[in-house]
Amino acid sequence: MKYGFDNDKYLKIQSEHIKERIARFGDKLYMEFGGKLFDDFHASRVLPGFQPDSKLRMLMQMKDDAEIIIVISALDIEKNKVRSDLGITYDTDVLRLRDEFLKRGLDVNSVVITHVNGQSSADMYREKLEKKGIKVYYHHTIEGYPENVALIDSEDGFGKNDYVVTTKPLVVVTAPGPGSGKMAVCLSQIYQEFQRGVKAGYAKFETFPIWNLPLKHPVNMAYEAATADLNDVNMIDPFHLEAYGKMAVNYNRDIEIFPVLNALFEGIYGTNPYKSPTDMGVNMVGFCISDDDVCCSASREEIIRRYYKALCNLATDKGTEAEVGKIRLLMKQAGLSTDYRRVTVAAKARKEISGQDCAAIELQDGTIITSETSELLGQSAALILNASKHMAGIPHPVKLIPQEMIEPIQKTKVTLLHGHNPRLHTDEVLVALSMLSISDENCRKALQMLPDFKGCQVHSTSMLSEVDLKVFNKLGVGLTCDPVKRKA
Repeated sequence: MKYGFDNDKYLKIQSEHIKERIARFGDKLYMEFGGKLFDDFHASRVLPGFQPDSKLRMLMQMKDDAEIIIVISALDIEKNKVRSDLGITYDTDVLRLRDEFLKRGLDVNSVVITHVNGQSSADMYREKLEKKGIKVYYHHTIEGYPENVALIDSEDGFGKNDYVVTTKPLVVVTAPGPGSGKMAVCLSQIYQEFQRGVKAGYAKFETFPIWNLPLKHPVNMAYEAATADLNDVNMIDPFHLEAYGKMAVNYNRDIEIFPVLNALFEGIYGTNPYKSPTDMGVNMVGFCISDDDVCCSASREEIIRRYYKALCNLATDKGTEAEVGKIRLLMKQAGLSTDYRRVTVAAKARKEISGQDCAAIELQDGTIITSETSELLGQSAALILNASKHMAGIPHPVKLIPQEMIEPIQKTKVTLLHGHNPRLHTDEVLVALSMLSISDENCRKALQMLPDFKGCQVHSTSMLSEVDLKVFNKLGVGLTCDPVKRKA
């Protein structure tokens, strides 16, 4: 696998930069952490070499001086909002995040429920957390937020929120996903600290867009594709340009809200320490790209991956035409078509010949392996077998799983469990391989190849089952599917 990002350099200079920012404000720094703290797979896809837990590892270097507040919106609790990458609700993810932080020795201060406006679901969730011994605070809906600065910056605005008691110089404010109210929590705490005579500052740690890359750099365009459902738009920061005469990239929400933040900071501090929304950030990722070509190529793949995901979401009534249209426009701006993705071309070419649902994988050395649906195997299961044999040097004609073993499994699925699809899924194939590996050297070799799937690219000419999706996700492959339902 080719790397384009220097992760060790990133860990070093990012933690140093955050420490400098803490020192700048004196008593305390509230830092809004955007994106994922320890499972940032988008960053690892577009910046090959970036480790998904890099932010967490960087934070671990400062754990003695840091504590964490986890934020969740009462609106997301009420509608059972789900993290699409993990398939769990935000309220469940709060507990997962807390457990992961505690497991690593980090101090989790509390959970703040935002946008509280009398929701019974928020009260029930608070009760559930408190029974587990977790401190919970409420931050209320403020009428006219964020434009009504006079109300926000008053006892009837931020002053009505619960004050979160903190003891460390760095307070990390994170959440299961976007729109949770992290920034409002930071600003409310700054207001409350000021009322108590504590000088507190604010900073934002958001990986994307990368401020010191060009506006239309593929890495930044991939971020737009990833947030198409939020309608985020990358823009040149006009405040930064005016203050410093330098181009910097930010996104519309931060730029639009900056005049409001400016007024809030002036109301709290008497003056705003920042001249632009870019100034508020501490992101050093752009200084750690070691091979721009590698990152550009990975980002173009990611844009196409997001396009296929949006198409499949639309086909299953989970997405919108607007989301598809936005990513299609980004592809046009980047001069991209789906043919840029080699596995897409290979899978479709095999389907054209066979007439069956097909799949293709591009291995780390650039080799492309294809598969098709048969009476015994789905295209995903066949692809894992074909690719594993190739990587292990096993001749293609060799059958790893004998038909006499597959048929009883099919009989159980259809006759006993009343399933409609007799073909083996990826998990069933892997279980069969595991059993056979006890006595079969080829099966043992094939299983040993599974870690080498990480970072490979896969395309299927039809949408896959949840089982197959989860297996590919665990293998760490970049998967796309045509928005077509599988044949019966």
